[in-house]
Amino acid sequence: MIILLTIIHVMVCLFLIVVVLLQSGKAADLAGAFGGMGSQATFGPRGTATLLSKLTTIAAGLFMLTSLTLAILGTREQGSGASVTDRLKKTETPKQQQPTGKQTIKVKGSDGTETEIPLPSDLKQLPATPPAQAPAGTPPPPSK
Repeated sequence: MIILLTIIHVMVCLFLIVVVLLQSGKAADLAGAFGGMGSQATFGPRGTATLLSKLTTIAAGLFMLTSLTLAILGTREQGSGASVTDRLKKTETPKQQQPTGKQTIKVKGSDGTETEIPLPSDLKQLPATPPAQAPAGTPPPPSK
């Protein structure tokens, strides 16, 4: 259904472009070439509607109708009308819970011994990677 409607929409678009380009402007006479409107009315000549102007009106109406229909059908096939943030909330994985009880961290000393240091109770989550250590013999960064 959408493919057929898209083909019709493209054909109406091309027809509308051709019909608009075939119409002559209001100042298409000799006086219009020099910037004047001649002896015609203030807003240009107002005659009966020509076949091209009627075709333009019909093509514009069909263009609007097919555009609106394609927009409605396109949003229906997307699924739910939820916003992007609502969809992201649904796909988020639940956060990992920290184990309860006393938590410690193992620290390796410069002499190769390991010691366990208890973490403070207000620390909610351990960092993902330990901070980078400066190589031995490097001076500490200057304090500000």
